Amino acid sequence: MKQGAQGSAGAGVPRGEVPGGQVRVPQQSGAVDAGRVRPGAGEPAGGVRGEHTHSEPVLPVVPRGRAVVQRSSVRGQIVDALRAALVAGDLRPGEVYSAPVLGERFGVSATPVREAMQQLALEGAVEVVPNRGFRVVERGARELAELAEVRALIEVPVMLRLARTVPAERWAELRPLAEATVRAASSGCRATYAESDRGFHRAVLSLSGNEQLVQIAEDLHRRAQWPLVGSGPGMRGRADLVADAHEHTALLDALIARDLEVVRALVGEHFAGAG
Repeated sequence: MKQGAQGSAGAGVPRGEVPGGQVRVPQQSGAVDAGRVRPGAGEPAGGVRGEHTHSEPVLPVVPRGRAVVQRSSVRGQIVDALRAALVAGDLRPGEVYSAPVLGERFGVSATPVREAMQQLALEGAVEVVPNRGFRVVERGARELAELAEVRALIEVPVMLRLARTVPAERWAELRPLAEATVRAASSGCRATYAESDRGFHRAVLSLSGNEQLVQIAEDLHRRAQWPLVGSGPGMRGRADLVADAHEHTALLDALIARDLEVVRALVGEHFAGAG
């Protein structure tokens, strides 16, 4: 993890809060400095039921800037941060993390972290470990290939239909999003690129006018971005990300030209690479 934040407050203000109903969380790509619970550790006396709260190794803390967010948005901010941490590999497949220790890193109580982890459990990213916390789900290459196949079955026909019906000027409006994915890829940050990548695909599919399709496709897309078990930080390097991003700009050019054969080939290659 890159950042740990301890919330501080004046007298009479709960830990993790500052006057005005605000909390402080790290301002970064979403990576969380999480203490990890190794399998086999016992439940601490007096700890939060279902989670380990002490004797957990903590990764080095690198000071970063902090942003103040409104209390009402804390849970959503933590969900986004944990999702980014998954993509970045800071929450590792097979590891167990406790909400209290993650809360320490955010400078908030365990409650919003636990709620965020429950959301990730619904998405299939983590699973509840009784008396321990939450384990990051271990995924293999086969699951990733299956996700890529399902995404292609959904998105390819939609893009081909849109290529026949959407005017060139509408596609041109998406140029800034395609270029943004290239800049994000050039940064080498997988979490930053993942968010930009989803944004481009979401904008393309939104032209279909089918919100249910957009939501389902984005859920599949997010799951496809989680790292495989045993993958290291360099699993997808900057060159891979940049090559993937340039496929967005090439696809946009083909959509503007209404070149259906090129659209079909580019989308097929794009999903093949994702799998």
